[in-house]
Amino acid sequence: MVTVLGRIALRPHFAELGWASTRIGEISLRRRLEPTTQTEVYEVKLDDEYLMSSLFTVAEEELARLALAVLPDGPCDVVVGGLGLGYTAHAVLADPRVRSLTVVEALEPVIDWHRGDLIPGGRALTADSRATMLHGDFFALVRDGAGFDPADPGRCFDAILVDIDHSPVNVLDASHADLYTPAGLERLAGRLRPGGVFGLWSDDAPEEEFLAVLRQCFGTVAAHVVSFANPLTGGRSANTVYVAVGSRSRCSLQQ
Repeated sequence: MVTVLGRIALRPHFAELGWASTRIGEISLRRRLEPTTQTEVYEVKLDDEYLMSSLFTVAEEELARLALAVLPDGPCDVVVGGLGLGYTAHAVLADPRVRSLTVVEALEPVIDWHRGDLIPGGRALTADSRATMLHGDFFALVRDGAGFDPADPGRCFDAILVDIDHSPVNVLDASHADLYTPAGLERLAGRLRPGGVFGLWSDDAPEEEFLAVLRQCFGTVAAHVVSFANPLTGGRSANTVYVAVGSRSRCSLQQ
């Protein structure tokens, strides 16, 4: 409930906006007042684990910017694995070259929260004519060869960006781990057009072992350390954005 005093609307300092039981645990959407910054913060939790927060969005947005920056000029089609609070998807759509965006999200309640405008900008994102919300398991779609377009299973894309797991070695579900192997990345690379880009967000520092795996599957590989202010500690924190560009592709050159 919102209490109105004069012209000032006071919202409660904490509210659970959404909750659902899923195959990987209980997921919840919360809005709270962060006392350090005196701002409203939106958070998604899986059981007792924090998945994402609107307090820290720099690296999620940089995932889109850094990956799309390596693409040549011209219309591009993009896949984002993981909807979350929508910051990566919004950053993709901010690029005027983007012709289409497919967001793959395994947890249907997250899509519903956006469509119901429980998350700031959610309704605008889902209503964008370029954007398609695909309820599905990103990892299974790569593994099984179903692809990211039910109407065209063989469709390929210019960029595939992933922000789902904490890192390549700290996954939310054991079934995700095979993506980060040479075989899994080769399957993903097969969904990219020639010169296409794979981008990955990680909460950990750059991992040399994973970079070596990426180099087996892509022509050009980089790990960008994205630093940002952390108001909770008074210092700075950092995430990693991996960007890998394919040197070859099994995609049809006719696409």
